[in-house]
Amino acid sequence: MKILLTGATGYIGQRLLPSLVGLGHQVVCLVRDRARFHPAASLRPYLEVIEADLLNVDSLKAIPKDIEAAYYLVHSMASHHDYADVEQQSAQNFVEALSGTAARQVIYLSGIVNDEDLSAHLSSRLRVEQTLRQGTFALTTLRAGIIIGSGSASFEIIRDLVEKLPLMVAPKWVKTRCQPIAIANVLEILTGVLGNESCYGQSFDIGGPDVLSYKEMLLGYARVRGLKRLIFTVPVMTPRLSSYWLHFVTSVPYRLARALVDSMSVEVVCRDERIKAHVPFKAIPYEEAIRRALDKIQNNEVASSWHDAMSSSKRPIKISDFIEVPTYGCFKDVRKKKIRDRQRTIERIWQIGGDKGWYYAQWLWRLRGLLDQAVGGVGLRRGRTHRDHIEAGDSVDFWRVLYANKEEGRLLLFAEMKLPGEAWLEFRIKDGYLWQVATFRPKGLWGRLYWYAVLPMHEIVFRGLIHRLTQ
Repeated sequence: MKILLTGATGYIGQRLLPSLVGLGHQVVCLVRDRARFHPAASLRPYLEVIEADLLNVDSLKAIPKDIEAAYYLVHSMASHHDYADVEQQSAQNFVEALSGTAARQVIYLSGIVNDEDLSAHLSSRLRVEQTLRQGTFALTTLRAGIIIGSGSASFEIIRDLVEKLPLMVAPKWVKTRCQPIAIANVLEILTGVLGNESCYGQSFDIGGPDVLSYKEMLLGYARVRGLKRLIFTVPVMTPRLSSYWLHFVTSVPYRLARALVDSMSVEVVCRDERIKAHVPFKAIPYEEAIRRALDKIQNNEVASSWHDAMSSSKRPIKISDFIEVPTYGCFKDVRKKKIRDRQRTIERIWQIGGDKGWYYAQWLWRLRGLLDQAVGGVGLRRGRTHRDHIEAGDSVDFWRVLYANKEEGRLLLFAEMKLPGEAWLEFRIKDGYLWQVATFRPKGLWGRLYWYAVLPMHEIVFRGLIHRLTQ
């Protein structure tokens, strides 16, 4: 079957793609930025890649007319202030684009919406579903609550909270019940409903075997990790304060934290298990899902992470727009040092950030991350998905990877921290030397004042960094 996969660079899309190819399907991957899409070499013979934006009607003309089914795996809640309108328009454009194709089925992954008083996020999800139902195809909607898997936003929030806080003073929403589901089960169901005519025109709630409060989920993670944690609930924490609490303690940006907090006040429990009559699967218990996720992290086998999706960014960028580092009107910190061992230097560069850190004056990097976080930036909390592997589009702390080529010996990063301007950090090996270049393009007077204010810190961290990389 020829299938259109939207959100192919997202958390779910990256994991679903190998499953679809493994089942013998030909997959057309719709991506906004081709430079961020890096499928495994074994998958490429079975893929077609088209670059399109659901908000750009003309770009959607690239969708092949002979597709037979499609997955709708996109959302905008962390990327736009007016995300509900953006999601509605994206869905409408998608419906119109597919009306001229041979698509018989669209599969939409949504959220459980069985409460009359829905959050803004869940209301938007329901509106998208209603819009998709207007198409000439049959819609199959899968409504999930919390998805547990290595790299998922929900799992990373739970992990951050439990690992960092022995004692939690939590808002009252931790008493809200939900029904988490393991990512492995989500993928089973997503592939199981494909082409299954008994699922056409239907909506299904999907969940695991456990119905838990958020507090019970946090304590369940603690049990798996062998940690003793105490959680006290206070009724006075407003949604805004709760959002700031999540923003500062976990890796989620404030905008996403606010959307999640609003949804956490709404109970998301499956109304029935009808899905099992159409797609039989063995539901994975919550704590087993946690163990599986931790095993993947321990073995450096995280297939995808929400950090690497552009929704984790404060400003979604198209890589090709920033890959050429500007020179006019820019400040530069240029350093050059002879390397002793090219391979060792490359390995160190490719392991930079995350748990490995920045090799020198790490406390200054942490301070810069905290300052960024304090003004609403991403800080250092995102880390990195893989310990020694990075591709264009990945996140590395408060940087976004624009270009990464080991053979060429070049890594280019773009800053996603809050800045009065734009910043790049480049590492390039040439003629036995490592060139390390920090470029800053200021915006107005404040940008220039900022550059001179941080010069002393640059002298310390960048001098120490190139020394450690070339040792």
